[in-house]
Amino acid sequence: MLLEDYDGLLFDLDGTVYRGEEPLPSAAEVVRAAREHGRAVRFVTNNASRRPAEVADHLNELDLNTGPDEVSTSAQAGAALLAERVPAGSKVLVLGAEGLVEEVRLVGLTPVRSADEKPVGVVQGLSKTLGWPEFAEATLAIQAGALWVACNLDLVLPTERGMLPGNGALVAAVRAATGAEPLVAGKPAATQLNQAAASAELSKPLVVGDRLDTDIEGAATAGMDSLLVLTGVATPASLLAAPAHQRPRYVSAGLEGLLAPTADSEISGPSGWKSTVDGSRLVLAHDGGSEHDLSALRSLCAAWWENGSGTPKVVAADHAAEAALRRLALD
Repeated sequence: MLLEDYDGLLFDLDGTVYRGEEPLPSAAEVVRAAREHGRAVRFVTNNASRRPAEVADHLNELDLNTGPDEVSTSAQAGAALLAERVPAGSKVLVLGAEGLVEEVRLVGLTPVRSADEKPVGVVQGLSKTLGWPEFAEATLAIQAGALWVACNLDLVLPTERGMLPGNGALVAAVRAATGAEPLVAGKPAATQLNQAAASAELSKPLVVGDRLDTDIEGAATAGMDSLLVLTGVATPASLLAAPAHQRPRYVSAGLEGLLAPTADSEISGPSGWKSTVDGSRLVLAHDGGSEHDLSALRSLCAAWWENGSGTPKVVAADHAAEAALRRLALD
């Protein structure tokens, strides 16, 4: 099975292992199987609003038997990035939750909440209680020359209620007000993934996530293979149109793909479908064997990524293909 091809798994959380407070199917089963097969597990999240211990507590509520040392947050990455660039003990304005405040302290910096404290840095992570006064303080500090670090640029956050604004949407507000551009600490930068892999002494990790622009691009940046699961942000249409640096090696409907044979998820594997490129058109035909929708998607991706560019017009050559495209929302 797929997870046996790697010495460890680097899981995204929101949209991959859970959605909001609700676990996604097979999460506990997959993590348990990985550990039973001697594979290390790390949870690498761009969400900067929770401390590693809080993330571990949530995962334990979902029967994932996790310790804080198995969790890597973008708050940790953001604080570490600032600590590399400003003197020890420097004042840093924190635009985010208390977990980010703690991480700033842990790297030897002094967290503040007001631009009047003359901070030399600003670090911004997701908080669901931020308001105009906090954004105003960060704007003033950045305008005065403070180094600005964003923990991540996720535009949306998958929840049980739907897609809600992520840290990237809030960063956009500060960017618009200041004209500045932040340094980015979390995925798709390689630092966080490399740190997580190093913590488990992994030489061949597999990144598992639901976002092309963070999880999959981050894996590519770090030189790691990746599995895209379609339980969060990415869709079949966005996967098909993905640029080269956002293309996973594998795709599956959910985490259960890790327990299936590798060929069932590999983009270049056998599919039972035939896809051909005709200019800007991508034609799908059933070629015998499996009629599984994900097999059709893998066939489409393999053909388009090799011979096409941009967003194709996908058409069906037969009734089976027509039904598959409809279910994949590619018709």
